[in-house]
Parts: sequence; structure tokens; C-alpha cells
Amino acid sequence: MNIGVMGGTFDPIHNGHLIIAEEVRAWLNLTGVIFVPTGQPWMKVGTPISAAEHRVQMVRLAIANKPYFEVSTVEIERSGPSYMIDTMAELRSRLEADDEIFLILGWDSLAELPQWQEPSQLITMCHLVAVSRPGYSRPNLKKLDALIPGFSKRTVILEKPVVDISASGIRDRLSRGLSVRHLVPEPVNEYIRQHGLYVTD
Repeated sequence: MNIGVMGGTFDPIHNGHLIIAEEVRAWLNLTGVIFVPTGQPWMKVGTPISAAEHRVQMVRLAIANKPYFEVSTVEIERSGPSYMIDTMAELRSRLEADDEIFLILGWDSLAELPQWQEPSQLITMCHLVAVSRPGYSRPNLKKLDALIPGFSKRTVILEKPVVDISASGIRDRLSRGLSVRHLVPEPVNEYIRQHGLYVTD
């Protein structure tokens, strides 16, 4: 069984996340994709993020009608900074020995992988699937291979889909009173509205 994993703050989850997850699932013939909302993102220390309960609920609403998607609260439940190496170890412990995990991330995150916790160990636990992001160059696999031996053999680079939607852009639009109905699933849009998320005083 091949399983995809997509981590992120999902503040909020948006149509871009769903498009990427669906495209990767189809391209790599994955059984499903697990969305993992970040608990305390160690690379965003000091950056305010919405309460975990809101972010988890928005993910649940976004994937409610997609049986091949699920949400894991493993990082929310774990205290301290969220490191993917810990998350991967926990997810792997719940799977069969011959199951393969494919970690879905953007080109920007892939380029930062050498800064992650135990990247050499991480690539032994999962494959990496790097999806293009507007404004970012294709990762230099030769350079990354020099820093993390064996990196390129465990990495799939996808040129498509190119999705120009960002959570920061959505938060900005909402703070200015603009609609995001075309950027997020309607249940998520309604949840944001009901709870007054991302609205500045």
C-alpha cells in the first residue's frame, strides 16, 4: 500500500492543497493521502497561527466527501515543536512493514530539507514528492545529494500541477473583507465566516 502524507499549518486549508493531493494521488497511484496539521511549526517560531481546533476542523470539512483523504492529529497531540521525523516515525509505526509513504511538499520546502531535523534518517522512512510552486526554482538535486547522500534516489520532482493559491494570500484577502469563495471549499469558507477567522479589528 502506498500512502501520501501532506503536512502544513493549513491556516486555512485551500483548494490548492486539495488539487495537489489529488494529482499526486492519481499520478503515483496512492491508496490515500493523510493531511497532518502542524502543532508547533519549528520553522515559524514567533509567527501567529490559528488555534489547532480551527485548523483541524477546516481540514475535516475540506475532505469530508473524499474517502481517500484523512486527517491525522498526531502533531497537534504531541507537545513541543513539530518535527516531520517524529511524525513520520509515528505514522510508520501504524502501517505494515511493506507499506510505502510519500511525503508531499513544495519545491520551496524541499530546498530547505537540509535544515530539517535528521533529514538523512527521514529519507529512509519515506519518499519525497516535490510539487512546483510559483516563484520558486526547480530544486538542485545534485546540490541536495551532496548534503544528504541518497537524496535524489528517494525524490520525485513534479512540474505540475502549478497552483497559485496560498494561505497567506487568503488571509490577506479576508483581512481586507474580500471573498475567498473561489479559493477554499465552501464548507471551509462558511466555517471561516461563522468563526470570524482572519478578520482584523
